[in-house]
Amino acid sequence: MNVLSVENLSKTVDDRPLFENVTLGLDEGEKAGIVGMNGAGKTSFIHTLTGLLHPDEGRISISSSVFMETLEQNVSSEDDATIGSYLYESGCWKIRLLNDYNSAVERGDVRTYQHLMGEIEKHDLWDIENDYKARLTQFGLRLPMEKPMKDLSGGERKKAAIARLFALKPGIMLLDEPTNHLDIKTIELLESELRGSSAAVIIVTHDRYILNSVCTTIWELDRGTFYRHPGNYEAYLERRAERISMMQKEQNRLASILRRELVWLERGPQARTGKDKNRKERIENMLASVHNVQDTRQAVFSSLDRRLGKTILEIDNISKSYEGRCLFRNFSYSFKKGDRIGIVGDNGCGKSTFLDIIAGLETPDEGKVVKGINTYFAYYDQMSRTLDTKKSAIEFIEELGSRINFAGTEMSAQQLLELFGFSREKSRTSLSVFSGGEKRRIYLISKIVQNPNFLILDEPTNDLDIKTMENLEEYISAFSGCTLIVSHDRAFLNCTCTSLFVFDNSRILNVPTTYSQWKKDNDIPPLQVRSETRKAEEKPGREKKGLSFKEQKEFESLEGEITRLEEYKKKLEDSFSSVQATEDGTLKERNEKYTRVCEEIEEKTQRYFFLAEKI
Repeated sequence: MNVLSVENLSKTVDDRPLFENVTLGLDEGEKAGIVGMNGAGKTSFIHTLTGLLHPDEGRISISSSVFMETLEQNVSSEDDATIGSYLYESGCWKIRLLNDYNSAVERGDVRTYQHLMGEIEKHDLWDIENDYKARLTQFGLRLPMEKPMKDLSGGERKKAAIARLFALKPGIMLLDEPTNHLDIKTIELLESELRGSSAAVIIVTHDRYILNSVCTTIWELDRGTFYRHPGNYEAYLERRAERISMMQKEQNRLASILRRELVWLERGPQARTGKDKNRKERIENMLASVHNVQDTRQAVFSSLDRRLGKTILEIDNISKSYEGRCLFRNFSYSFKKGDRIGIVGDNGCGKSTFLDIIAGLETPDEGKVVKGINTYFAYYDQMSRTLDTKKSAIEFIEELGSRINFAGTEMSAQQLLELFGFSREKSRTSLSVFSGGEKRRIYLISKIVQNPNFLILDEPTNDLDIKTMENLEEYISAFSGCTLIVSHDRAFLNCTCTSLFVFDNSRILNVPTTYSQWKKDNDIPPLQVRSETRKAEEKPGREKKGLSFKEQKEFESLEGEITRLEEYKKKLEDSFSSVQATEDGTLKERNEKYTRVCEEIEEKTQRYFFLAEKI
């Protein structure tokens, strides 16, 4: 059943079309991920769905059987709100009913509150507050309900908002960058809850794990147009590459035709009729409109190599406490050229404080940090502390120098900004009106162009779009100096870091593996636990080798079954180009079949390799 539909929706902001003639539908239980460049209009699209922005054209329809609840990118609350009262600030009909009941009780309006009591019982709303409290505990926010919201950290406020979202059980959830300020443990829990929810979901996120494991559809916003890609993020990457290839071929074909037309016109008689002249002008205009369909608005990050000395950075037995609580103690490490170290740990464990100590902005309670004479830091901190939003983009970049050496080429601040997709007009705009992602991108550029040899990055993926993150990943992979990264983005950690500092109960563990290997080594799957238990309970005896007769028959059949499933998967993928019903059902039914067949392929493949290892 369709729960939300958008028809011919258009929105222009500051004379720039964000999206035009958008027609999309969201089915019950469908989970759509929105991806696109920073500033493309993703948050504006969410705000248009919620009514915070009014569309210039088009219509939004929501099924009367569901209600919609939003998790905003930046959680806001009343000035005097507490964790407990924050639940009752939601504008949904369930909370309105409870608020009306509480008001009637306070007024002593017996007739009204008795009527409302019946409505609350009818819709089973008495347990919302208890569910909210249970969700707070589930997401790790174990604080008094009387604690003011304004005293909470960004991560704590986000946890309260997530707890409220799930406690209200909306039919449609809108989530705008929900992973910002959360630790990995909470993100993994959020991912699990979204995957198991029966609600329809629209999520704007740069977290590729969530896009891949939760989403059943990807909506790509590219230069004002939405493209719908059935399947998860991995399927989207494949289908997007195919779409771009086909579009580029068409653009190249059109350009070739137009050039031949122009050559033909130029070879003709000098005396042209007005009709011929108009034709030539039309062809020239059409030729000018032909473009490269790949988004080339952003250059790759680059910096000059800066030599490191024999001593890079020495951490000698440092300890730090905050408000009587020990964050970490007695940690030592000597950095080597090429170190790419990721830092992981729960919110509030001291990761950002550790970076501030490394950068010389904080002092340890004990121990010392010695920086090499040739070590030059670029500290990309989480709060963008040195980004002056009162200035324009070009004023901010010009503070680095009148001429900037970028990738071996000297250029002006304006030329640098244009390389990264900021037009001359945009460059002269106050940073205060930039989107969160655009501000972070400007701040990142300002750090990299200083040609550091030691990068310190605190939550670098917050607010960045996937394209910029991939660009940064490539830069870090080729970076010849040292890199120290605090991040909650699991894909980013896997792509950039070869070892970890793990914050664990006042200790910092030096783990010489990638993030995925560390998780694999520390998370024993339930089936493996049960298997190990059974082995311990078995009597000692000769180890059995090879396959049983039954397993041998199963192994022989699995290869054919996997091949058959792969063929059916390909058939479903080919059918997604049409929204019309096929022999395999409607588009929604085909999406559901596609998800099931992918899961079955994965399950049978794992079983195949398990049996193969026993042979």
